Amino acid sequence: MKNVTDRTSNPFGMRPPFERNDPGTHPAVFGYGDANADFQFIGDHPGVHGGATTGVPFTETESGAAIQDVARTLGFASGPTDEPLLENCFWNYIHMCTVEAGRSPTDAEYAELERYFDAELRAINAHILVPVGERATDHILREYTTQRHRFGDTLDMDDLHGRDIRGRGFMVVPIREPTEWADGDRERISSALEAILNSDYRQTKGVATLVG
Repeated sequence: MKNVTDRTSNPFGMRPPFERNDPGTHPAVFGYGDANADFQFIGDHPGVHGGATTGVPFTETESGAAIQDVARTLGFASGPTDEPLLENCFWNYIHMCTVEAGRSPTDAEYAELERYFDAELRAINAHILVPVGERATDHILREYTTQRHRFGDTLDMDDLHGRDIRGRGFMVVPIREPTEWADGDRERISSALEAILNSDYRQTKGVATLVG
C-alpha cells in the first residue's frame, strides 16, 4: 500500500526555479491529484496544456478540457473544471514552470526541470503512464522505456494514440495532442484506457519490456 500523502497539489513539495513567468500567473503548475494513483497523465507545459492562472494541470485550454472530458468519462475526475477531484489519477507536466506568454520552454529549460519531473514520477509510481502530445510521449519513451528507437526520428502520434507500450515495470499509453484529434480519436483513447481499467493492469509492474 502506498498511502504516501493526502495532499492534492504538489504532494511532494517540489521547489523548482520560478524566475520565468508573467504577472498574474502561477510560477509553476505543480503535479495534482491522487498521489496513490495507478494512472498518471503527463502533459508538456502550462502554455500548451493549461493551468497558468488556476495552478492545476489540464485546465483553461482546449487540450486540457479534452483530457478532463476523457478523465471524467472514465470516472477519474469529478467536480469543478478548474479544481477537479481526482481519484486513482495524477496529472503533471514534464515542464511544470510557466514561462513568458507566446513562447515555449527551451531545451535547456526542459533539461533544468527534468530531475523534478523524474522525482515526482518515481514517487507516484503509477502502473499506467499516459503522456499527452509528442513532446511528453517522446520524453517518456526515451527515458522510461527501451522502445524509443522503434518509432523513428519523428513520432507518428496518430499511430501511437491509444496504443499499449510496455515500459520498465509499467505500461505507456500515448495520447495524440487533443487539438489535432480527428473523428474517433476521443473514443479510441477512452476505449483503450477503459479496457485497461477493466483488466488486471497491476500485473504491468515488473513485466518484461515489450511493445503491446
